[in-house]
Amino acid sequence: MEETNQFDGDAISTPQPTDKKQIHSTPNDPPWNIWMAVGVWVFSVLAIVIIPSIFLLPYLLTLRGHVADNAQLVEFIKSDPTAVFLQIIGIMPAHIFTILIAWLVITRMRTFSFRQTLGWRSGGMAWWHYIAILFVFFALAALVGNYFPEQENDLIRMLRSSRSAVFIVAFMATFTAPLVEEVVYRGVLYSAIQRTLGIPIAVIIVTLLFAVVHVPQYYPSFSTIFLLTLLSLILTLVRVRTNNLLPCVILHTIFNGFQSMLLIFEPYLPKTVFSTEPSATILQLLK
Repeated sequence: MEETNQFDGDAISTPQPTDKKQIHSTPNDPPWNIWMAVGVWVFSVLAIVIIPSIFLLPYLLTLRGHVADNAQLVEFIKSDPTAVFLQIIGIMPAHIFTILIAWLVITRMRTFSFRQTLGWRSGGMAWWHYIAILFVFFALAALVGNYFPEQENDLIRMLRSSRSAVFIVAFMATFTAPLVEEVVYRGVLYSAIQRTLGIPIAVIIVTLLFAVVHVPQYYPSFSTIFLLTLLSLILTLVRVRTNNLLPCVILHTIFNGFQSMLLIFEPYLPKTVFSTEPSATILQLLK
């Protein structure tokens, strides 16, 4: 609307200020560029590496003189129940800081709607789509696991350290990791890359980045790394197909929730239920 003011006989039209909340953005045309997206991704990786280390450092200082060399220290960090507990607890603030930084970028300091910019609708995904996707994925996972058994890796060793570690990992894997990871990868990264470089390149880059950051966690279990890459591809293609992030978050949450239930109930299930430890089937819990 415009107001008309009379001044010396002349009509002057004064435009009304635009409410910033009325400005719209879409998932495929985000208000951030590719460099800002890469910055959010780098921050998310550094947060997962640095913050748990900060939580662990005071405990390690109390052990000064009790650990002979670096190799012994590394093994201690991966197997000592208290050390593992502190590292896992440190992931929670890392997730919080990551989602906060992502929120600032996505909303451009509260200029845009967080949910509208990311795409918080079903995008045509029905409940049976989720079931079908998970059924096919787990069938492929069983087939791969039959021919290429799970290998010992750092995550399995850490989960063996205590039941407390299992419960905390299961909680974060279900309630924080899916949201944080999808916002960073299929939300911030994919949206900027597909606009600049196109959909095919965006799918390849996001799929591989998501998998690569988990390689140290699962090496040398190549079957798990392959399945994790496949899961990343599926989630990215869901983002492409629906033009919304919400279906990716839902699918990721269902997947992690199912795996977490297996992990929690492992001691009470018959050993014949699994060809490997349930903890070995956790393909993607935390970053």
